[in-house]
Amino acid sequence: MESTKEMRKFLKSDRWEEWRHSDYDQKRKVPAPPVQKPAPVVAARIDLPAAESLSLGQIPLVEAMRRRRSHRSFTDAPLSLEELTFLLWATQGLNGDRPNLRVVPSGGARHPFETYLFVNRVSGLEPGLYRYLAQEHQLCLLRSDPDMDAQVADACNHDFAGNCAVTFLWSAIPYRTEWRYSFLSAKLIALDAGHVCQNLYLACEAIGAGTCALDAYDQHKLDAFLGLDGEDEFAIYAAPVGKV
Repeated sequence: MESTKEMRKFLKSDRWEEWRHSDYDQKRKVPAPPVQKPAPVVAARIDLPAAESLSLGQIPLVEAMRRRRSHRSFTDAPLSLEELTFLLWATQGLNGDRPNLRVVPSGGARHPFETYLFVNRVSGLEPGLYRYLAQEHQLCLLRSDPDMDAQVADACNHDFAGNCAVTFLWSAIPYRTEWRYSFLSAKLIALDAGHVCQNLYLACEAIGAGTCALDAYDQHKLDAFLGLDGEDEFAIYAAPVGKV
């Protein structure tokens, strides 16, 4: 078992000089990994409203920050497709003319995450497991099971993850960051996850919704639910969302 002192080393930034003189894949001229997983060929795709057309979330930022709370109970009201689009744009949407420029910051603009969604109550969407394709600004439907709400609740260790409107389920593909930052990557990925989820909190407050960040999920069960190998891609964060 790793000691707390050993784990504290993970949080420190005292190896940058070592990294600068080390050999890593970018320095070796290894091609960069793709910024997005390809969608399954057979997956149905849903076009989302253009981000620039959205008129949601117009409250002052200071007000969203004052309202920010973790919510563990939600109303039965669905999210609209426009509201879900706003939340996706706020957390992983493109913010420029390059695929690695997004609304949230990321160390070296590596953006190691994929966004999965358990959709339960979103107007115009069939309940099921989806993945957000940021480059195309689309959703792809991965599958729809009749007991998916129970599966999500079990994997996340919280019932409200299965009975909310939508649960954001982020995975990490570490090599996107490791390609440049090698042994420093774990800290950077953890910091990046915080950037993403904090934007979700503020965006939720701006549309009369709420969320609660979850990290005490069952790793094996959530990886299995998302269909991940648990090594080159694995679940890293979860956040149920609903109207409050």
